[in-house]
Amino acid sequence: MAQSAAAQDPSAAARKALDLFLGQKYADMRQMFTPEMAANPSLAEDKLKGLGDQIASLGAGKIGDAALHPAGNNRIVVIPVVFPKATIAFQFTMNPSGQLAGFFMARTAAAPEAPWVRPAYSKPDSFRERDVTVGDDQWKLPGTLTVPVGNGPFPAIVLVHGSGPNDRDETLGPNKLFKDLAEGLASRGVVVLRYEKRTRQYQVKMAALQNMTVMDETVDDAVRAAAVLRAQPEVDAKRIFLLGHSMGGNLAPRIAEEDGKLAGVVILAGNVTPMWDAIVEQSQYLGGTDSELKLLRGQAAKVKGLETGDEDGPPVSVGPVTAPPSYWLDLKAYDVAAAAKRLTVPMLILQGERDYQVTMKDFALWKSAVASRKNVTLRSYPALNHMFIAGEGKIAPEEYTKPGHVAPEVIDDIAKFLGK
Repeated sequence: MAQSAAAQDPSAAARKALDLFLGQKYADMRQMFTPEMAANPSLAEDKLKGLGDQIASLGAGKIGDAALHPAGNNRIVVIPVVFPKATIAFQFTMNPSGQLAGFFMARTAAAPEAPWVRPAYSKPDSFRERDVTVGDDQWKLPGTLTVPVGNGPFPAIVLVHGSGPNDRDETLGPNKLFKDLAEGLASRGVVVLRYEKRTRQYQVKMAALQNMTVMDETVDDAVRAAAVLRAQPEVDAKRIFLLGHSMGGNLAPRIAEEDGKLAGVVILAGNVTPMWDAIVEQSQYLGGTDSELKLLRGQAAKVKGLETGDEDGPPVSVGPVTAPPSYWLDLKAYDVAAAAKRLTVPMLILQGERDYQVTMKDFALWKSAVASRKNVTLRSYPALNHMFIAGEGKIAPEEYTKPGHVAPEVIDDIAKFLGK
């Protein structure tokens, strides 16, 4: 029997699936699923309707051109859709028979819920900003350099994002953690470099990248950003530091090893717990149902079972994170505690005690790994959340929709560490 036109053309099959989804024809879309996809409770018709309702709230979308890339015997098709309030990259994994073997959506460019207002510790007369570019190849990234007024040379720091397609300000709702840090530290005599994350600037290209790893996503660009700082006339090349937030903090020791010339490392809420386990723990905290937790544990177990040689397999999802096996294998091979122990440069490790995404358990793991070293400082803050913004009581995700700023004591502690 001859294959259908859709099976012969993965892009056409993916576009059909997208049209069915956007047209709210979820039962028809499910007819395209592989048996494994059809059995996934998170892709039941009511769950798809819930996703579709969220997408519908974004307004009418303009569908872009499909990008097609191989993934073993399958084909990954990424189709961007530009909505008034956001851009969504729809990723479809099509098998040789034209069935839908994977479905993932990544959102960027969401409009902030309220305008950012400068914090009191930012002194705009004390610094200037200019545009810079990190890298000079197909992955070059736009960045912002915040430079104190004066002759220098000044200490300098690179800001490295957490997971997800973050912008240079690490915007979350009305809050901008990296913009707060940049202006606060520059007001204290520190040059700060922040830049668009590669998975934001090149979302479609990265989603379709063969055998993508954390090196491609984060590490390489952080090293290149440090090189940009060394080339600036106002910067003391011997006093260049790196700050990583969340997953950026997890990767900070690895980046420091890769660079080899950093003067020190600052870690804000860096996870030591593997990402796949942390996702399960976050769902537990947020009151996930037994079926949701069972699904997440099964997904985490699939990651744990990946072995060398599985790199060309289809993408693997754990909760909201979908990545190729090469990405998970790269993370599995990285021992963050061991890497931190190997570092000899000073480290400052900071943690919000109200953080449910990276918890005090992780802070204890950092202590176990490096607290015995004289040039390592660890501090936790009772009132702060994952964004290092103060609050009260048990935290819920809705807290991030409220405008706030990085706490002044965090700015002070980082500035003092960089000035030693």
